[in-house]
Amino acid sequence: MGETIKIAGADGFEFSAYHEPAFTPSKGGVIVIQEIFGIDRHIRADVGRWAKMGYHAVAPSLYDRREWGFTAEHDPAGLQAGVGHARATPIEQALTDIAACRDFLKSHGAAKVCVVGYCYGGSLAWLSACQLDGIAAASSYYGSMVQANAALEPKCPVIVHLGRLDAGIPADDVEAAVHQHHPDLPVYIYEAAGHGFNNESPERYNAEASDLARHRTLELFDNA
Repeated sequence: MGETIKIAGADGFEFSAYHEPAFTPSKGGVIVIQEIFGIDRHIRADVGRWAKMGYHAVAPSLYDRREWGFTAEHDPAGLQAGVGHARATPIEQALTDIAACRDFLKSHGAAKVCVVGYCYGGSLAWLSACQLDGIAAASSYYGSMVQANAALEPKCPVIVHLGRLDAGIPADDVEAAVHQHHPDLPVYIYEAAGHGFNNESPERYNAEASDLARHRTLELFDNA
């Protein structure tokens, strides 16, 4: 069973995080980075999936300094609230909280720590791979900031997942930007999927794309 814990950030603030130990002998740790909607049922479910696949998983609540335990529905009001929190949360602050999760997992026996992120978290997964030490591998799902930060040099293996039908993130442009600087970095475009295809909300979920992207991510993490 997963539970909510507290982890101390670099500034001493204790933010909340949802975590679940590995169901099987642990392969390592996975940091699950939230969408803009906070640590909602979809992110908690993803933590559980990674635990079942053999990883001690933890998802930091990155908006806690602004609104403790924030979650939002996937409706216009929730979107507006989530975007507001994301824009008001400094990237460096989010990255130091992710680093604190890395240290938490390593202190609890994780031989390696990987990062997976979705939407807002997809951008942070890419930035974590490029700016944080001690990350073994990263999987970035439909992050809107990947294109603008494509020139950064990853410190670990990274893969990128994009939906062809994503109206807000032009898949071909992101792929071109990444490959301009990193020709061999895998960028996967899922032709029948839109934004948020890993999220099991009916309006966004694409089971085929989700399963394939998770298989690719698991293979990356297992071999890191």
